Amino acid sequence: MPAVSAGLLLYRRCTSGAEVFLVHPGGPYWANKDAGAWSVPKGLVDPGEDELACARREFKEETGFAASDGAPEHDLGVFRQAGGKRLHVWAIEGDCNPAELRSNLFEIEWPPKSGRTGRFPEVDRGGWFDRAHALLKIANGQRPILEKFYAAFGVDRSRGCTVRGQ
Repeated sequence: MPAVSAGLLLYRRCTSGAEVFLVHPGGPYWANKDAGAWSVPKGLVDPGEDELACARREFKEETGFAASDGAPEHDLGVFRQAGGKRLHVWAIEGDCNPAELRSNLFEIEWPPKSGRTGRFPEVDRGGWFDRAHALLKIANGQRPILEKFYAAFGVDRSRGCTVRGQ
């Protein structure tokens, strides 16, 4: 059975269309990568865990922000990732300041084969992106998520947005 991950795509409506909040993976492997490296905040679903509850938990762990409890979630569906993993994503409207992002940490042996363990943030930064920039930043396997989101939500416009944290 393939692994299942769940994630939240936070979005906000702007005069130019909808912007999405993406995160950049932390750690030494991703330090010098930008285009094609960003992601929807997501993580593995624990056995018996509700997938939406997992998506909310992972969003909080990776960003330090709690997704809006009152905002309705829009189920974008399940997307097959490399290696067969399934990624279930919901879009939810909200806002946050990327400068205030606080991620959980993970440990790996670094440098490789050194016998030393390094601690790194799971996410080292986040940012708001309009459609064009989001499609450039997102990991290739997650592009269908953004394409589906923008097909459904990309034309609503209500207020100007300030792009922060890129």
